Amino acid sequence: MSWEQLSNLDLKVRPLERWPEPVKLDRRRRRSPFSAPWGSTRSLLLAELRHLEARSPILELAVKPGDLRRDGMPYARTVADHPGVVLTLPASVHGPLRYFTDEFDRWQDNLRAVALSLEALRRVDRYGVARRGEQYRGWTALPSGLEFDAQLERGRRLIAEAGGYANALKRHHPDHGGSAEDAVAILAAREADGA
Repeated sequence: MSWEQLSNLDLKVRPLERWPEPVKLDRRRRRSPFSAPWGSTRSLLLAELRHLEARSPILELAVKPGDLRRDGMPYARTVADHPGVVLTLPASVHGPLRYFTDEFDRWQDNLRAVALSLEALRRVDRYGVARRGEQYRGWTALPSGLEFDAQLERGRRLIAEAGGYANALKRHHPDHGGSAEDAVAILAAREADGA
């Protein structure tokens, strides 16, 4: 399994803009218990993204733009400034989702932890107990209450201004100079309106 197969899912790897929570500089990270080869992690991530029907997933790593190949994927020997990884799924079968961790001392191990966590969440449904994806509710990227209403209103406005969903997403996607927040708002509006 290669990075190319992940890029076929439209996975974008980009430098980490901001860690989602306060960074503890003196935090001691532990060594990973994983012994799986790197190819196994990529295969697992690919399988889980397919199960979630993830569209335009974004993987953020604490790397410099020069650490990424022309196809946008990291070089094999890339060493990150910070081992944390952030995986954002702007759209999936369960809506927008976001996962991040810096538990281990290497970004590859943290990405494996995210992939294994996705697998574990999916397995919750193996006996038909969580048919509606309830296990993902705590991980949704959408805000609640008034923030959610404001996000939907913003997404609907961006869609109207662009003349449709596809144009809005193309115009406001982070890979085209837009922001992740605008892309998530557009996707949330589309999902809420059943478009």
